[in-house]
Amino acid sequence: MKKKNIYISLYILIPLINAGISIIGIIITYQFLQHKKNIGQINTLEFFFVVSAIAIISVVTSFVIVRLFFRPLIKFVDKTQKISIIAQTQSENKKSITSDLNQISEIFENVTNILSKIEARELFPEIVGSSTAMRNILTQVIKVAATDSTVLICGESGTGKELVASSIHEHSSRKKKPFIKINCVAIPEGLLESELFGHEKGSFTGAIEQKKGKFEIADGGTVFLDEIGDMPLNTQAKLLRVLQEKEFERVGGIKPIKVDIRFIAATNKNLPEMIRDGKFREDLYFRLNVFPINIPALRDRKEDIILIANYFLESLSSQAKISNSALQKIFDYSWPGNVRELKNVLEHASILSEKSVIESKHLPSTLAGKDFSDINSKNNNAPLDDQLNLMEKEIIIEALRKTGGVQVQAAGILGINQRSLWHRIKKLQIDVDMIKNLH
Repeated sequence: MKKKNIYISLYILIPLINAGISIIGIIITYQFLQHKKNIGQINTLEFFFVVSAIAIISVVTSFVIVRLFFRPLIKFVDKTQKISIIAQTQSENKKSITSDLNQISEIFENVTNILSKIEARELFPEIVGSSTAMRNILTQVIKVAATDSTVLICGESGTGKELVASSIHEHSSRKKKPFIKINCVAIPEGLLESELFGHEKGSFTGAIEQKKGKFEIADGGTVFLDEIGDMPLNTQAKLLRVLQEKEFERVGGIKPIKVDIRFIAATNKNLPEMIRDGKFREDLYFRLNVFPINIPALRDRKEDIILIANYFLESLSSQAKISNSALQKIFDYSWPGNVRELKNVLEHASILSEKSVIESKHLPSTLAGKDFSDINSKNNNAPLDDQLNLMEKEIIIEALRKTGGVQVQAAGILGINQRSLWHRIKKLQIDVDMIKNLH
């Protein structure tokens, strides 16, 4: 006969056991008092011993329960503390941990953080970045990829919007179907509709034969509309019909063509502001903005700069290395051109270094110092709390950089205790390991 296992949640089991112990204690106490009442004598010393015995039994039982249920957890914590990548973090924060529960909680957080980084690298090898901001983006990608919802990707130029769009397609059920990229600003306005919808023979001068458009070719797959903010208003109206009715006509044609397309759009412009200026259709915006994804600028995820820099250097044929001083300047710069600008700078510097070590002298003069004014100008419309958090983050990063990532020394520079610094690092999502790699 097969043995059946019955599983009960610890949230139910442990309270039931504690309640049982309490009930047993009450019953024993009640029986003792009743017995003494019947014989007309209640001895204080005997009563004290009974209560003490019940308390000892409760303590021992609770200890056994804790050992039984939490022993695997304690073993896990002990094993993880022997892993160098976790032990290093634990040793630095040991003085700031006031209880075992805090220590266990921190270990679980570190393990979750590491596993999240591994998952990001495994699922998205083409996207370089392990910062919390980018991992949040990749989580959104996984969730929306499983649907057919329209996605609007927003972010500054050079942040990798096309990579995110491609990743959504690759993790969707349409991955074996076409992925058609259309740059709305690269195609002249007069030819854009022909590119999108196709045209019939003789529909305009030069139309010597029938041509299928990108939408028709993409049937069953995904269309990526890059720089959607630059699409002409009259074309926007026709695109809205495709989104609503899943059909269109070729230029010069009268026969509706049905298509099954998943749309992903991207822009580096402020579409709500363009709507107010009459440069973008509000109804199209709402159709596109079903699932918005906002890609953070590189200056807002500095934890990724070193990873991206090393990735680009490894991909170059020169295989040039980079000195610590040059790496520091790269880390300090605000990167208004984002990842694209970083790639170009490294390629240029590797050529100047003649396939050797990239030094500070090989970098452009714009990287000479920290560009706080540029950071402030980019964020001067942000709420006050966001601006203060950005300033606080920069100050803490600078202190950690000076101390090689040693939090005790950084706390001394900042004039705060180590526990306070640790909480601020967590709140502001500062990657201390990344700062250590600068040294």
